Amino acid sequence: MYKQAPPRQKRRKRSGEEVREEGLAAARRLLLDGGPAAVTLANVGQEIGMSHANVLHHFGSAAGLQSALMGSMVNDLANAFDNVVDLLKTDAAAPRTIADRVFDAFDKGGAGQLAAWIVLSGDLEHLEPVRDAVRGLVDAIVGQSTDDAANERVRAAVLMLAIGAFGDAVIGPSLRNMLDQKDDAMRDLIARILPLFLIPSGIPPAAS
Repeated sequence: MYKQAPPRQKRRKRSGEEVREEGLAAARRLLLDGGPAAVTLANVGQEIGMSHANVLHHFGSAAGLQSALMGSMVNDLANAFDNVVDLLKTDAAAPRTIADRVFDAFDKGGAGQLAAWIVLSGDLEHLEPVRDAVRGLVDAIVGQSTDDAANERVRAAVLMLAIGAFGDAVIGPSLRNMLDQKDDAMRDLIARILPLFLIPSGIPPAAS
């Protein structure tokens, strides 16, 4: 006897913003599970129950998807800097806490691998969301300081943190092994230097 197929489940209608949020969450899972090569429009579509064409419509291209994912990751880093100036003045453990959060985002969160993938692909224009997020991060920290030199110091601090965390995520394990250093050697070094950048009069100006 012929058995009738179960009725097809009606797809839930989602707004563009919902699709982007779900797509980015799926892309992050794919990144952590399979590396940057796994972050494709087809894979994201399969994860969230949408066609390749629909995902393409919301992100523009595979590079656009990767860029948006990188931007969302950098925005997440802003949480590591909440009240950073006050914390550095009152909490001796704050520099290491901040370093751990940033390094974890680049390493365990996959931002380091994804940034390297975007840069090596040559699609540097797709780092635009990263630039916007980094600038927003600098502005947020500068807003917590009152001295005139805060802007330059904070930019230098964010540069040091970001490059340190990125390098540690991409090549850190190999270099640490070559130099017989502990797994957290770079985090410890950054934590010791960071207060000098963010507290007024802490680090001497660069030689002219």
